[in-house]
Amino acid sequence: MTRPVANSGPPPLLHTALELRAPFELALLGPALPMLLMAPRGDGHPVLLVPGFMSTEVPLLAMQAYLRNRGYVVEMWGFGRNVGLQRKHVAALEQKVRFLHHKHRRKVSIVGWSLGGAFALYVAHHAPECVRGIITLGSPVTVGPEGSQSTPAVHLLYRLVAHPLGSAAHSMQPRVRQLRARPPVPMSCLYSATDGVVPAHQAQFAGDPEMHENIRVPGSHCGLGFNPWVMKIVADRLAQPEDRWRPYR
Repeated sequence: MTRPVANSGPPPLLHTALELRAPFELALLGPALPMLLMAPRGDGHPVLLVPGFMSTEVPLLAMQAYLRNRGYVVEMWGFGRNVGLQRKHVAALEQKVRFLHHKHRRKVSIVGWSLGGAFALYVAHHAPECVRGIITLGSPVTVGPEGSQSTPAVHLLYRLVAHPLGSAAHSMQPRVRQLRARPPVPMSCLYSATDGVVPAHQAQFAGDPEMHENIRVPGSHCGLGFNPWVMKIVADRLAQPEDRWRPYR
């Protein structure tokens, strides 16, 4: 069932400091392997992984290997470092999803980490006939006209790399405003209450409970892509039969 979105400000300093736990989440992958292998196997449909802001595909390699083990055809986004919602990248990702849909004759599931979830939302709105569902990991999916409420360091980096006027100016662009509408495909938003980068209330989406859900997970923002609990939930969500989506239990 979709949780209510509780409005608040940026993440507390304590949560930001707790981002240092990310390496420990990576170290848990080995001990968690028996649990991970209990997840259901998939039906072989294509899955596209999209990294977060200023990240490359490297932190998603464990997710890629795991989902391939579960039986999926897993692709990375293939455009190098994610430097923001650039027009050329969102258009290229849409075309990649259309190509994968044509190549495999199957709808594509998209897993987006942090800002990668905004890319997933964009494609879901522009090519819904090609998208089976999207899963966001600590992504800013509920951002109003005021822009992101991430930490000051993230805002500074965004101004330097993505948009000189910051996330508020970027959020007013037509292609970004469109992302506030309910996506026409199933969506699972995984969020951490102690996320030190994207505040938990902006990582949740108040959509249709029959199609959209928010799932709370333990862990840091920087570890969501290789957090073993997250990976198991992602495998569970991807394993649902097409056109028979049900909320996570």
